[in-house]
Amino acid sequence: MSDASSTLVPSPASGGLLASLDPLLRPWLPRQRWFAGKGRPVTGFTLVAATELLPPGPPGRPKPDSPGLLHLLVRAQQPAGPGPGAATDPGDSYQILIGVRRTLPPRLAPALIGRPADGPLAGQAVYDALHDARLTEVLLERLRLPGRLGALRFARAGQGDIPAGLPARVLGAEQSNSSLVYGERLILKLFRRVVPGVNPDLELPLALAAGRSTRVPAPLAWLEADGGAEPLVLGVLQPFLRGCDDGWELALGALARGEDFSGEARALGRATAEVHAALAEALPTVTLGPARLAALATQMTERLDAAAQAVPALHRHVPGLRTAFEAMADPSPAGTSLTAQRVHGDLHLGQCLRGPDGHWSLIDFEGEPVKPLAERRLPQPPVRDVAGMLRSFDYAARSHQPWAPEWADRCRDAYCAGYAEAHGRDPRDEPVLLRAFETDKAVYEALYEARHRPDWLPVPLAAVERLAAPVPAGARADTGGPLGRARAGSRWSPG
Repeated sequence: MSDASSTLVPSPASGGLLASLDPLLRPWLPRQRWFAGKGRPVTGFTLVAATELLPPGPPGRPKPDSPGLLHLLVRAQQPAGPGPGAATDPGDSYQILIGVRRTLPPRLAPALIGRPADGPLAGQAVYDALHDARLTEVLLERLRLPGRLGALRFARAGQGDIPAGLPARVLGAEQSNSSLVYGERLILKLFRRVVPGVNPDLELPLALAAGRSTRVPAPLAWLEADGGAEPLVLGVLQPFLRGCDDGWELALGALARGEDFSGEARALGRATAEVHAALAEALPTVTLGPARLAALATQMTERLDAAAQAVPALHRHVPGLRTAFEAMADPSPAGTSLTAQRVHGDLHLGQCLRGPDGHWSLIDFEGEPVKPLAERRLPQPPVRDVAGMLRSFDYAARSHQPWAPEWADRCRDAYCAGYAEAHGRDPRDEPVLLRAFETDKAVYEALYEARHRPDWLPVPLAAVERLAAPVPAGARADTGGPLGRARAGSRWSPG
């Protein structure tokens, strides 16, 4: 790949590269939006893998200051708890793409990480490579050509064109990942905190593409690294849905103009049901019997009790909220088993895109990044996604002044009606399940808002108050009232 005079990675066993970068990465990594270990200092790094994607131009050759591109997988060491005597956490693994130049152009100054004082990169500018058009072009070219390079494996799907030479821009709204849009035609999502195993954001779109679903962009290529028994999925390249608007912005626009959004909500309900049907056909389903439902209810109750310890405003609602979980675990009602399947796992308005023709697509199947990968890949009742979307409508309504609860009520009803049109079963006809999953989400929201956005705490608390109220026997699920939920870590949700 390169000769010894120009390589960025002199020896995997030398440790010199990482040792020289350590003083620069320790302050830089915690400042990144996608860093998951905030609040605890980084005490060191372990090198998982280092791969040179492009050697720098050495002195004495044409273009001696051409950039180099280095792909790093590092494990960040952090104390497991507060205090100087705390044990060291094994640490999360992160994907970092580093550019190297002897002279950094002014346009790349904001991307600078630093200049190592020693080691193989001594004195050179080390920076975030995603902001360098030359290096993002290299990354795209690697994805066009399947094969291995060091610890990395570049894979292609069997169909779909990947043009060369497309300019890239970095999307700025994401929290837990980074995305590059190439020529408004392709989008590369790079997972920053990586764990071994199949990432649902690759697994589920591949399964849907095999079933010819039109609701989810099909993966064109992906990037993996060796991770022991299971690979590390590092990135997925998909078509960019040009000219689309996300559901969150559309909803806020409708609210600002005083317009009804129930027609869009109904269409979005149909799209959700179609994706659920396609996932159930493409991947195995399981039956949750009374014991599994009881275990699920116990987990929800434990989350409630933990949240109530941290959020005093929840205390008086705990007895009423527990009844939602107890009802789900009660084997007495007719039909004590439930079919579970793979679902989106983190569905909200911001995960849905509407095209110029009105066609809705669903994106970002990673699930809630804070949860373990094994948990995100478990089959779930489809009503979990439905509950997530119903909660999202209220977060949109509360973003508008004055608050528009009736707008949210109409959207919630229309969404469920649209789901029923495509699925054949109305989520409101499963009131026990819908109430339990909405309650679980509202409790999570209350905990998040109390910790991070106290001004937003009234949103989930209003939902908590309604959900804690006694439910008349045989009542259909009430989708009215203040209920909302959206993705952790996004501008439209807690997390």
